[in-house]
Parts: sequence; C-alpha cells; structure tokens
Amino acid sequence: MSSNKTLNAKELDKIVEKMIDTVQHSKDEIFRIGEQSRQEHERLLQELMEVKMLTKQTIEEADKLEIQTRLSRQRLAEVSKDFSLYSEEEIREAYEKAHELHMELAMVREREKQLRLRRDELERRLVGLKETIERAEHLVGQITVVLDYLNSDFRQVGEFIEGAKQKQEFGLKIIEAQEEERKRLSREIHDGPAQTLAHAILRSDFIEKVLKDRGIEAAIAEIRDFKKMVRSALYEVRRIIYDLRPMALDDLGLIPTLRKYLQTIEDYNREITVSFVHIGEEVRLPARMEVAVFRLVQESVQNALKHAEATEIQVRTEMNNNQLFVMVKDNGKGFDTTVKKENAFGLIGMKERVELLQGTLTIRSKIGFGTTIFIRIPLNV
Repeated sequence: MSSNKTLNAKELDKIVEKMIDTVQHSKDEIFRIGEQSRQEHERLLQELMEVKMLTKQTIEEADKLEIQTRLSRQRLAEVSKDFSLYSEEEIREAYEKAHELHMELAMVREREKQLRLRRDELERRLVGLKETIERAEHLVGQITVVLDYLNSDFRQVGEFIEGAKQKQEFGLKIIEAQEEERKRLSREIHDGPAQTLAHAILRSDFIEKVLKDRGIEAAIAEIRDFKKMVRSALYEVRRIIYDLRPMALDDLGLIPTLRKYLQTIEDYNREITVSFVHIGEEVRLPARMEVAVFRLVQESVQNALKHAEATEIQVRTEMNNNQLFVMVKDNGKGFDTTVKKENAFGLIGMKERVELLQGTLTIRSKIGFGTTIFIRIPLNV
C-alpha cells in the first residue's frame, strides 16, 4: 500500500513537470505577443496623433486655398468679360493663376482624403490591438495562477487528497480565489497607473511639439497638466501597495502604520480632513491581528471616501491589557442600517474579519448624520 502511494506520487510529479513546462512555454509566447502588441499600440498612438495634427493643418490649408481659388475665378471672370480692357499678359496671368490654384487645391484635397483614410485605419488597428493586449494580459494572469497551483498547491496536497473529484474541487477553489485577486489587482493597475503612465509618455512627446509650435507659455501649461498626471499615477501606485500589504506594518507596527496611512489619505484628498488619535501604549500585536485591524480601518475610511461623500473623518484607537478599541467616524451622508443592501461585500468582509478575531463590530448611521463604526477586539485570546 505504501509503495503504491509512493509510486503514484512519483508518476504524478512527472506529469506535473511536463504540464509546467508546457504551460510556461505557452505563457512566454502569450506574454511576447502581448508585449509586441503593446509596442505596436504605442507606436500607432504616436502616429495617430501626428496624422490628426497633419489632417488639421491640411484642412486649414485647403480652406485658405478654397478662398484663393474663388477669388482667382472671380478675377478670371472679370478678364473674360471684356478682353479689350486687359493686356495679353494680364489675361494669361489670370488664366494661369486660376489653373495653378485649382490644381493645388485638388492636390491638397487628395492629401486630406488620404490622411483621413489613414486616421480611420489607425483607429481600427488600435481597437484591435487593444483587444489583443487585454486578451493576452487576461490569459497570462490565468496561466500564472495555474502555474502557481501546479508548483505549490498541487504538489503539497496531491498525495493527501483521495479521489479525482475531491482533487478537482480543491484545485478549482484555489484557482478561483487566486484568479479573482489577480484580476482585481491587474484591473486596478491597468485602469490606473498603467493608463496614466502610457498617456504621460505620449504627453511628454506632445509637449515638445507644443514648445516648437506654440511657444514656451503653452508648453509650461502642458507641463503643469503633465505633473498632475504623474502625481495621480504615483498616488494610485501607493494605494495599490497599501492594498497589497503596507510594508510599514512589519517594521513599525499597527499604530505608526495607521498614522502614516491616514496622513497619506489626507495629503492626496485636500478637501477632506482626517484626524487620528491613539490612547495607550503603542505595543506590537500578533502579525495576523495587525493586518486584520489595518484592513478594517482601511475599509472603513475608503467607504467614507467613496460612498459617504464625507469631508471629515475621525479615527481613534485605544489599547489596554484586555482589548483593542477602534472607532472610525465620518460626517458623510449616512445610510439606513435597517435596510439590507445588495452586494455589500465590504461590510460583510469587515464582519468576517472581526469574527475571526472573536471581536464585535457595531455600525451606527443615520441618513444625513454620518456613520460611526465601533470595533472591539480582545487581546487575551
């Protein structure tokens, strides 16, 4: 029985190794395709900006030529009415000028037509490339989850789970949980700092053109907008890092990390006042408890920012030998606590975290009078 189990485990390891090699190769290929598509997308975006600028200039040139052509035709009509009033040179010059402007206008209109066609073609190609990039990112994310599962979870639990059905269900739960988290993080990075930085690259090239074409004052105005864009990307990156895990938790502990986090929230939300008070000693707590409490405060503050439309947020913590007390209060629009909201996953997650710590969570809120969240967590369990 024992040798059978060992043999099966070895056979399973060989199969997994082959699967890992195949999946890794596929991931590399998809990533390469995604990177090539992204580079082509950036190149075409730059070309599209130039084509749009050329199209605008060509239209303006055509409009001017249209006026000149119309005037030359009027001049030609005047000359043609009575040849006796004009010299042969004046008549020939009127004909040549009208013909020259007509030909030049036709060439400019043709150039405008070609530029419009090129613009439309570039926009269609950009749409296709964007779909390819998004699909590649999605597939790379899925394959990464599968690789993680094959490299760690599948190896560890393979010999302990009996039956193909149990093994499948267990693996699917792991994959589903990891995939959801990766999708959320990927979406936040893609929609936030990645997009902003991509636009910043294009904007920096555009500033050079503005400086050459419109002068230093216009360029300075563009640089101000550029700085705002970079500052926004920096804020998004810091927020995502905090969402993953604040590094200060490991080094400084809960209270200093909360103080730094709340100060950052206030710095990047100038219209909101955030205050923090801690009563008691700033002692270190077990790591899992510090992470859980930080997430509870973070979720409460984010709810006040996103949903409550608050202008003041107060956070208070108190620690003694027996318990940790946390209060988060805002002056937002509040809500009716007796009405059950659909998809209120944030509050559900907060309650689950508190229950895991054997604590209590109380929410007091009234429409028009803000919300206060009370959390009590025992420290001697």
